[in-house]
Amino acid sequence: MNAARSLTVLVLLAGLALSQSGHAQPASKVVPKLEPVAETKLLMEGLAHANFKGLERLLSQKPADAQAWTFARGQALLIAETANLLMLRPPQKEGQSVWFEKAMGLRSRAAELAQTLAKKEFEQSRVGLALVADTCNRCHQSFRVQAQIEPFAEN
Repeated sequence: MNAARSLTVLVLLAGLALSQSGHAQPASKVVPKLEPVAETKLLMEGLAHANFKGLERLLSQKPADAQAWTFARGQALLIAETANLLMLRPPQKEGQSVWFEKAMGLRSRAAELAQTLAKKEFEQSRVGLALVADTCNRCHQSFRVQAQIEPFAEN
């Protein structure tokens, strides 16, 4: 009787699996609409600059352990993802192509920095952070934003 019960359960489960594997009605296709929610300034200050400053602190001296390197890599990737979010917020009237070019440049530089951090290359990571800062500054100059990012500046 135990074997018969097991066989019945197996047949029921197989039938359930078949009914859900292509024989059921297809679900309606969901197409997400990407919409900016936060202001661009908030992304700059709360994500890009905050993670930049965190990286600057972590790279003021060689990270001591794997966890610190991993955290630093995460901060670089958050800067890269911030660039993706910036692409959802191009200027309304003019400068869109420059905006996209600069945002893609930031994404590339920050992703390169993340790769360098993954390899635990200290000096190259510091150079990479300076290149990220340069990318930010070039965008700020293009859009006349009065913000200058200076990596490892004495406070």
